[in-house]
Amino acid sequence: MFRNSYDNDSVTFSPQGRIFQVEYALEAIKQGSAAVGLVSNTHAVLVALKRNAEELGSYQKKVITLAGLAPDARVLSNFMRQQSMSSRLIYSRPIPVARVVNAIADKAQINTQTYGRRPYGVGLLIAGVDETGPHLWEFQPSGMVLEYKGAAIGARSQSARTYLEMNFEKFADVSVDELVVHGLRALRDSLAQDKSLSSANTSVAIVGADQEFTLYDGDSVSQWLEMVGDVGSSRGSRPQDEEEPAAAAASGSGVPAPTVEEAMDTTD
Repeated sequence: MFRNSYDNDSVTFSPQGRIFQVEYALEAIKQGSAAVGLVSNTHAVLVALKRNAEELGSYQKKVITLAGLAPDARVLSNFMRQQSMSSRLIYSRPIPVARVVNAIADKAQINTQTYGRRPYGVGLLIAGVDETGPHLWEFQPSGMVLEYKGAAIGARSQSARTYLEMNFEKFADVSVDELVVHGLRALRDSLAQDKSLSSANTSVAIVGADQEFTLYDGDSVSQWLEMVGDVGSSRGSRPQDEEEPAAAAASGSGVPAPTVEEAMDTTD
């Protein structure tokens, strides 16, 4: 795509004040497989949809929750590991989640100010627990990081975000199993019309104050899929009369309410 020579590098602003290469990196995230993150008072949960390149290929395993270019995610994950090990060696304590997230944000933002570099074409959902409790952060190629109670990235992730916006107030006090089920339902809403969740294409990761980071793949995911019930895509199958009462209530109030996305964002 050619935009009057303003997209040849990541340090030139267009007359409209836009950096097109950063926007292209955001488009790469939209092409990746969907991933959902949720956080309660005690645990953080990541749920990801694995993608196989072709019918004869195996599903891509996700050790971290990403959408976009996996090689770029590998570079950033290795950097986060180095930061964590340095904190252990130098200070003899685990690094706070916010500090390691801001470290990769600074690393990514440098690429938007240095000629000859390109933004990282990947988005990350980073979950962790420190002395202040569980946290969920979203990383974007521009170097922006935001803390959320629930977030979704990847292809068709808007449908998953809609589910999270409607249910995020329930997340704080639910059990771990219920939190995973909410994540799977949000992930289900992002599926293509002829797809469904299965133990082969779904990964779940859980971390909490009393539980180390644990990744569940294969048959270990089946217990939560059974709790979800219908694991097929709900795209286009929602009855129309379910949406009309909510729309009528919103239009009849006469007072504009704050957006749910603002309520979900917990960044100071």
